[in-house]
Amino acid sequence: MDASKAYSIYNMYDTMKKVFILTSLLCMTVIGNAQMTLSLDSCRAMAIENNKELLIGSEEINAAHYKRKAAFTNYLPKISATAGYMRTQKEISLLSKSQKATISNMGTTVGGMIEQTGSALGQLSPDLAQQFGPIFTILGEKLGDTFNQVGQSLVDALRTDTRNMYAGAITLTQPLYMGGKIRAYNKITQYAEELARQQHNTGMQEVILSTDQVYWQVVSLSNKKKLAESYVALLEKLNHDVNLMVNEGVATKADGLSVMVKLNEAEMTLTKVEDGLSLSKMLLCQLCGIDLTTHITLEDESIEDIPLLEGGVVADLESAFANRPEIRSLELAHMMYKQKVNVERAEHLPSLAFVGSYLVSNPSVFNSFENKFRGMWNVGVMLQVPIWNWREGHYKVQAAKSEARIAQYKLEEAREKIELQVNQASFKVNEAAKKLAMANKNQEKADENLRYATLGFQEGVIPTSNVLEAQTAWLSAQSDKIDAQIDVKLTEVYLQRSMGTLR
Repeated sequence: MDASKAYSIYNMYDTMKKVFILTSLLCMTVIGNAQMTLSLDSCRAMAIENNKELLIGSEEINAAHYKRKAAFTNYLPKISATAGYMRTQKEISLLSKSQKATISNMGTTVGGMIEQTGSALGQLSPDLAQQFGPIFTILGEKLGDTFNQVGQSLVDALRTDTRNMYAGAITLTQPLYMGGKIRAYNKITQYAEELARQQHNTGMQEVILSTDQVYWQVVSLSNKKKLAESYVALLEKLNHDVNLMVNEGVATKADGLSVMVKLNEAEMTLTKVEDGLSLSKMLLCQLCGIDLTTHITLEDESIEDIPLLEGGVVADLESAFANRPEIRSLELAHMMYKQKVNVERAEHLPSLAFVGSYLVSNPSVFNSFENKFRGMWNVGVMLQVPIWNWREGHYKVQAAKSEARIAQYKLEEAREKIELQVNQASFKVNEAAKKLAMANKNQEKADENLRYATLGFQEGVIPTSNVLEAQTAWLSAQSDKIDAQIDVKLTEVYLQRSMGTLR
């Protein structure tokens, strides 16, 4: 069964469980303000709904489900945005101070050179100097001013002004090959989700088992309370009859004292049973999430005879291995550790990814230096190849393989223990059925013995001690029958638990 199908079945079961709880609560018999009648199924359903460990398990299933979804996103491209701002004390300068001074004053330099040319011409020919000297002077001044402005403009244009820098990027990354790590991690999360469900099923079976144990303990104590009350009634009647006989002189005072001692013991036993029954009902209320002061009555408290299983029980190991959540949990753990080997191996294999991004900065250098946001896009592939790591990868892979073998050994050990558990549970079911059959026969004999002893006592042919012995034997037989009946029910529950069919 795949994970999605198992998850849908789990949701359907959870919905049916809630509907069943609501129906059970509506169908409860309410007596007075706080008394209700509960069945075994309603107790199980309320205990499952109230158990905090199961609620935690449900949340763990949800967490594993979302982790699986998160792992699947590693197949898909990821887009991220990055932005930054930095303020620096000094700006980056492409020109030195001397270069700036030279370029800014190159007009003065050129003008001086022109004036020197005019002076040199005057030395060669005074007539030419008189005619062209003013021209050289004016030309030197004009060109000097013009070149100075051009030089200053060039210096200003080469200023970077990087004291305030802004940068941003939007990047897309698509994994192409990661050594199988993504695929292995996805399988691990799938197994982890199913493992959480199996652990939840294990916890649910434990809750049901605990509830059944307390439920049948309450049924046992309730029947033993009725038995104790019947025994006290027998002894009270016997005590009344013996006192009349003592007054008539046909019985000794010792006979009366013997009956009184037995009556006191029976009353003390009844008190203990009542206390134990009250505590057991409080425990059942706590398991079911009911107020501890609620007076509850169980449907099976009036049980008298339990039908025996026909033909006995035969252990079905294949069914147990298929149904036990512990086996499935260990199988999943083993598969997870096998995938962990692939993850460790992938860490030391080449990885390849496609990368595309758009970069923007201010100042920008795409049109000289500008205090404007300008950007560009780029695409490429990134390959990472591990070369040498002193065999770290080999050691990690070997460690992961050892963990996988440990999980395999635990699975094999669990199979052996479950095989023994199923056989023991099957044997105990058959043994409990035999004990119940013998208890029924003993109870019939004890009833007949008590009837004869009572008639004989009334006819005066049987002493009081024999009647007390018959009543004690009757009490023991009835108690053994109750214990055998409860043992039959509990061994059936234990067998279902060992077979993984406890629901």
